[in-house]
Amino acid sequence: MSAAPNAPDPLTQATATVAWVIFANKPIYPLYVWYLVGNGVTASLGTLAAAPFFLAIPFVARRSGLAARIMLPVVGTLDTLFETKLLGPGSGTQLFFTACIMLAGVSFRPDEKWWQRSVAIIVFASFAFSRFYLGAPLHSWSTDDLAVLLNLNSFALACLLTFIALRFAGQDRR
Repeated sequence: MSAAPNAPDPLTQATATVAWVIFANKPIYPLYVWYLVGNGVTASLGTLAAAPFFLAIPFVARRSGLAARIMLPVVGTLDTLFETKLLGPGSGTQLFFTACIMLAGVSFRPDEKWWQRSVAIIVFASFAFSRFYLGAPLHSWSTDDLAVLLNLNSFALACLLTFIALRFAGQDRR
C-alpha cells in the first residue's frame, strides 16, 4: 500500500510521532510532581509552556519534512534549557539533552549532514551553557525533592530514548 501523495516521508513521520508523544505527556508531568513530590506543582506547570511548539511539529511536517526534523531536537533543546532553569540541574532535566542529541543522530539523511551537525552543535552548546551559565533555578527544592525529581526524570528519559529507538528503527535514511 503506498502512502498518500502529500504524506511525509518515513523519517518525518517518525519525527511527528515523537512530537505527538512528547506533547501528550506534557500535561502529565505536573501531576507526577504533585503526586511524588507534593510541592512545586505551580513551578512544574511551567513545563507546559513548550507544549504548543511540540504540537506544531506534526503540522510543520506536512509542509516541510526537513523543517520538522530540525524543529524537534531544537524545540526539545529549548524546552530542556527552560526546564533546567525552572527546576534546576539537580532535578535531572539536563538529561533530556541526550534525547535531543539522539534525535539529531537519527533524524537526518546523509545529504543533510550539515543540518545534522548544526543541530548537534546547538544541542551541545545549550548543554554547556546550562552547566556553566544558567544560574540558580527559579524554584528551590529540598534535597529529598531533588532526588525524587532526578529519579522521575531519569525514568522518563529512559522511556523516551527507548521510544525514539523503536520508532526510528529500520528507517531508510536515503
